[in-house]
Amino acid sequence: MAQPAWNRAEFEQQLRERGRAYHIHHAFNVMLNTGRATPEQVRGWVANRFAYQAAIPLKDAAILSNCPVQAVRREWVQRILDHDGFEIGGVRDPGGIEAWLRLAEAVGLSRDEVLDGRHVLPGVRFAVDHYVHFARSAPWQEAVCSSLTELFAPEIHKQRLATWPEHYPWIAPEGLGYFRNRISQARRDVEQGLQVTLDFFVTRAQQERALQVLQMKLDILWAMNDAMALRYGTNGVQGAMA
Repeated sequence: MAQPAWNRAEFEQQLRERGRAYHIHHAFNVMLNTGRATPEQVRGWVANRFAYQAAIPLKDAAILSNCPVQAVRREWVQRILDHDGFEIGGVRDPGGIEAWLRLAEAVGLSRDEVLDGRHVLPGVRFAVDHYVHFARSAPWQEAVCSSLTELFAPEIHKQRLATWPEHYPWIAPEGLGYFRNRISQARRDVEQGLQVTLDFFVTRAQQERALQVLQMKLDILWAMNDAMALRYGTNGVQGAMA
């Protein structure tokens, strides 16, 4: 006999509980946010993470191409503008990818070496490519659900803004603009992604599938950090188990 569906509040709580596996708890991120990373490790993280940042508009474009619901598309397109930037009616925003390139410059990397991906590790590239492929091939509702790691993102951005200026004074403060911008953007994105997920995953089987999808995305982010930890080390810092 099929189990009864969770109500919306219970389902949301189930989703939020997956935050225990968010990569904020990975030893590599703990090292970064507690000031124990070397400049090489910081640069390695920035260069590798750019592969993920650059793929976000591709992932969101895939969701748009598969989604037949106009109201969802109308809101979701903002995510592409957030990252790629725009200039509309005299209003210009360089976008999150540009902000990340400014972070790269602030930590001592050149734009060329970040853009050409020379530092991107095979494990990171594989994880990012898998995420984009999932967004292209999965039902659009599942691809939306995979974005719900944003539930846990504002906290990690707050940590970086709070700790990095003290721990890494050699990083120019203007380079941290990406984290500052994403605090408000991520909250808005969470509201939309959560609304879609709660609306479309209504049976217990569908809800359990949503949890599987969210866990897959958490695993992708964790695997990226595993690859970076293997290459750059964690200086003996301990994190949670995946």
